[in-house]
Amino acid sequence: MVRIGIVGTTGFATTLGIISARADNPTWLWSRSAAEADRFEESRENARLLPGARFPERMSVTADPAEALQESDIVVISVPSVTMRQNLQAVSEFISSEATVLCATKGIEIESGKRMTELMVEELNVDPATVGVLSGPNFATEIAAGKAASATVAFSDESTAQKVQDALNTNIFRLYTSTDVIGVELGGALKNIIAIGSGFIDGVGMGANVKAAFVTRGLHEITRLGVSLGALPETFAGLSGMGDLVATCYSELSRNYRLGQTLATGAPLEEALERLGRTAEGVPTTRAAVRLAQKHAIEMPIAVATNDVLEGRLKAQDAAAVLLARKPQPEVRY
Repeated sequence: MVRIGIVGTTGFATTLGIISARADNPTWLWSRSAAEADRFEESRENARLLPGARFPERMSVTADPAEALQESDIVVISVPSVTMRQNLQAVSEFISSEATVLCATKGIEIESGKRMTELMVEELNVDPATVGVLSGPNFATEIAAGKAASATVAFSDESTAQKVQDALNTNIFRLYTSTDVIGVELGGALKNIIAIGSGFIDGVGMGANVKAAFVTRGLHEITRLGVSLGALPETFAGLSGMGDLVATCYSELSRNYRLGQTLATGAPLEEALERLGRTAEGVPTTRAAVRLAQKHAIEMPIAVATNDVLEGRLKAQDAAAVLLARKPQPEVRY
């Protein structure tokens, strides 16, 4: 049993809180809003994002960062990637230098091209060995409802990964460990680009053959970028790579997939996001990935085409045709 503090009240943050408390860990969620914290404590659920998923007794919600984080052995950060720096700056003084910090946000900062764990090391001024990532095919609504799922926990230090594994692993939430922080983190972030494109394909009815090819080539593309940034290629065949990719490209529970479907109707990005009503991490991640690819001279045609659709330079209906018209080449190139 360890004390766990969670920064954020996203659907996944709430789900991790429920998992932790079910594992008998004293668990605190930090909300930036006192009104939200009071509402959660009174109703004992996150009614907007996870209706019906009751909070266990060991789970509490507070707007006081000191109460939530100061004595926590493990601090989990689960906030939208575009607000990561802001949130880290708000809580940095309350996180102990002895704490293990776990990233549960899937994204890349647009301007800097940095991964979320890199931002954590930078803003929290902690030892990189104490900062890791959790990623996998994890739809919050299913897990909170008690359905089984798996994920990977990655830290550069194997014993730290095992510590988090021991704290959060349950009979319905099975965790594996890895020391490839870069690969696990990039797999979880970059797959959202492919999920948006999968929504394009299904939205215009291009069929199963095209989609299978698209997802396969998408995995190859994100692996190529990941390897160039220091990841292990085999990581992308695991839960945080192929596993998460399959889930997000084939399920209506995926916000990025649904966003792609809406864009396929011809709706502009702003309208599609408004209809979605929630964060779609694939939008800023696509922009960040295109910049990284250009910086490192990595060919990412799917990311470029997706970005062109997001920025209004290309219609979703035409994106597949643009990709199919490319010059033939060998299948495997890292």
